[in-house]
Amino acid sequence: MLIGEYTHKIDEKGRVSLPAKWRKEMGNKIIITRGLDNCLFVFTSKEWIKLSAELSSSSWLKSDTRAFNRRIFGGATEVEIDTVGRMLLPEFLKKEASLVDMDKAVLIGVDNRIEVWNEVVWSDYKNITDKQADEIAEKIGNTIR
Repeated sequence: MLIGEYTHKIDEKGRVSLPAKWRKEMGNKIIITRGLDNCLFVFTSKEWIKLSAELSSSSWLKSDTRAFNRRIFGGATEVEIDTVGRMLLPEFLKKEASLVDMDKAVLIGVDNRIEVWNEVVWSDYKNITDKQADEIAEKIGNTIR
């Protein structure tokens, strides 16, 4: 399980280190894709296969399904983790998450994926959702035992 929040430097080549606690779980190859809420999603190969199967089981006859699949699959790229635990953020994905010309990224562990955020965007998002935490919990309360 991936949990926690870490701020790491983005080096001049666009690489960011994975937290040491996550490296073994992530393996040597990962999938990075466009996320939601202006962040990137990072999956292990195993989780990517599960997600792919789930998304592929949706009807391609529905325009929303096609649009979402295009976003997730079309923006995905396989990346190797280097020997010191860094992943390269492709330029087009850095643009997607407002990470171009940034020297730091925030990495959030969200159970089965990592989210990569622009530090300012994450802070703003977190401030908004922190204020709404009680309301959000109430809305989802019926779906959780």
